[in-house]
This record gives sequence, C-alpha cells and structure tokens, in this order.
Amino acid sequence: MPRYDLAVVGAGLVGAAFTLALQGSGLRVVLLDRAQRAAPAPSDAWDRRVFAISPGSADFLHALGVWARLPADRLQPVERMSIWNEPGASALQFDAYELARRALAWIVEQRCLQEILRERLAEAAGTGTWLELRDQVVLEGFTADDREVRLSLAGHQDLRARLVVGADGLDSCVRAGSGIVGEPQPYRHSAVVANFSCARPHRGGALQWFLPNGSILALLPLPGARVSMVWSAPDADAARLAGLAGAELAEEVQRASCGLLGPLQVLSSPARYPLRFLRLSRPIAPRFALIGDAAHGVHPLAGQGVNLGFGDAAALARVLETRAALADAGDYNLLARYARARLEPVASMQVFTHGLWQLLRGAGALHSGLRRAAFAAAGGMPLLRRLLAQPALR
Repeated sequence: MPRYDLAVVGAGLVGAAFTLALQGSGLRVVLLDRAQRAAPAPSDAWDRRVFAISPGSADFLHALGVWARLPADRLQPVERMSIWNEPGASALQFDAYELARRALAWIVEQRCLQEILRERLAEAAGTGTWLELRDQVVLEGFTADDREVRLSLAGHQDLRARLVVGADGLDSCVRAGSGIVGEPQPYRHSAVVANFSCARPHRGGALQWFLPNGSILALLPLPGARVSMVWSAPDADAARLAGLAGAELAEEVQRASCGLLGPLQVLSSPARYPLRFLRLSRPIAPRFALIGDAAHGVHPLAGQGVNLGFGDAAALARVLETRAALADAGDYNLLARYARARLEPVASMQVFTHGLWQLLRGAGALHSGLRRAAFAAAGGMPLLRRLLAQPALR
C-alpha cells in the first residue's frame, strides 16, 4: 500500500498552490482531485468567475513561479475602489496611491490561474519522486490511528499518509471525515456573476453599491473595455437576475449602477452560486488540517475568500518546511502552530465581512442612519480608510 507524508485532497487554486509550496520541503506528497484536468479554454473566451488577488497573495504566487506566467492581457490591476451606501450618494473611495501600493488587487480569471498552477504542478512532479498527481479520484472514507491515516479510494488501491490536508471546499469530505465540527450556514443570498463590455472606460476602478433591497452589486475591471459583475442578492432576486435575457440583465445592471460605465453588453451568460458562512473553532484535528473554503466561508463583499485560502496555504507550508529534521508531518504540535497563525487573520476577516453585511443589508431608518454615519466617518478620515484597507492587502 503506497505511503506518503502528506495527502492533499483538492487541486483547486488553494490546494494546488499549497502543494507547490511544499517543493523542496523533503516531504513525499500525493495530490488527489475528483475532477479531470480540463482542456485549455479558447483565448477569446473570458471566464465569468474571477478573483481579486491581494498584494500578499500575489507575492505568494510569485514565489511559486506562477505570477510571472500570467498573461499581461488577462491581468487587470485595481487602482481604486468606489463604494456607495446608496445610489446617488457620495462614494467612499480607496486609492492605491494613497495606500502606497501599486494596486489594491489584481483581477484574475479562475480558469487562467488554475491552468498555470496545473502547469507548474506538472513541472514539479517531473523533477523527482516527491510529488504524485492523481485526478478523477473519489474518496470513500478515512481511518486514522496514532501514526497515520488510511484513505479509501473508490476503484483504486488505498493509500496511507502521515497528514491529510483538506482543500476540498465548503462541502469538504475531509472535514466530515476528520471529526472537525462545523457545517456551512446559508446566507439565503446568492451571487450572480457575468461579464460585460462597457461603453465608458473603467480606468482600473472597482465599483460597488449597497442597494436598498439588501443586495450588493460589484463591477470589477477586466482588461480592455470589460467588467466582471458580482451581484449578491436574496435567493429569489438572484434567481430572477440569473434568468434574465442578456439585454434585460445588461439594462438592469446599468440602471442599478447609475449608468456610470454607459451602455453594457453581456459577454457571458450569468451563473448563480449560493452563499454560505462557515466558522470553525479550529481547522485541525489529529492527522488532519483544513485550508481554504474547507476551513472557513466568508461573504464575498470584500472579495477575500481566495486570499484567506492562499494565506492558509502559505502558513501551513511554512510550518511544515521549518519542522525539525525527520519530524512527523502530522505531529499535532506542528498543526497547532498553523492553527494559531491563522486564528487572527481568519477571525478578523470573518467578523469584518459578516458584521458589515449585517449592517448594510438592514432596512429601516436606524440601519440607514448607521450606514450614512459609518460612510461619512470613513470618508472623512484617511487614517481610518487605511486601517479598513489593511486586512485586504495581506
């Protein structure tokens, strides 16, 4: 039966980046994924799922040899962000120059980043025997003892690992099998995503509106005269938006965004994703660790979900790289160091995003007054704006 130091479950963005970060650690690793590697998409097609990559995450991806491979014509820096408490009101502004940054974030398509991570993984696997890649793997269960975990695979020989790392999303089978207690809770809101061409230049600006019905509309800049829409709305409203014809959706987005970018045209059909919140007391158990969405779920209003995941990947890889020679990768004391390192960044982002969502979605005079006061205070205090922006720059 094959034995490894680590079995990483989930080869999405976070799982792939974490695995790459282990190169040179002296550990023998297997990366397991349910999906089959997708064929490269046509170069003229734009993925409707995009991520706002923070400066800290960009540094991490650069160290992995990934960032420099991203095509310049698929990468859009966000140089400023404007947020409206209500349509027609004054905007709260965040500016990269004011924060002494090249950019607040970079907008990257999920598919583009995933393809480059896969390329780097294939190269890393070819440099020796430290890494094995397995696609189309279905996990049937785990059996753990004091020394290792046995992973049962459907239709394949079982394998054993000193440590199992779950990077398999909010519905994590690793979390369920490890005994870590926590279930995603629905926001009863969904995110509707689509891409548009715009008649007026976005000039590298991200735009966001908190609308009276409790929904949140964001238009994120893409290269050229394009924007990516993320409209988080109550489930019924989101279902209606996702069902609109292209011209109807473009008209509704243009109206909700006060026509700032001029007439819009749909470039991709909309898709809808339910939003869920997940908070764990600890992302570890004996012989198990969770990273990414398997470890936490946050509202996308700040665009920080994937950045929290990359932070997890970097922190856990760092702990494993700096372990004592010949130390057990699944030693609980090592895992506890990882959990401590991620406690404050994850908890603070969850408190911030969940609390802001609660404040900004509320109706009535009290909530409206609180929102106006909060926006006015932040708008008039550059230091406060810098403090609010710092967690998103990690």
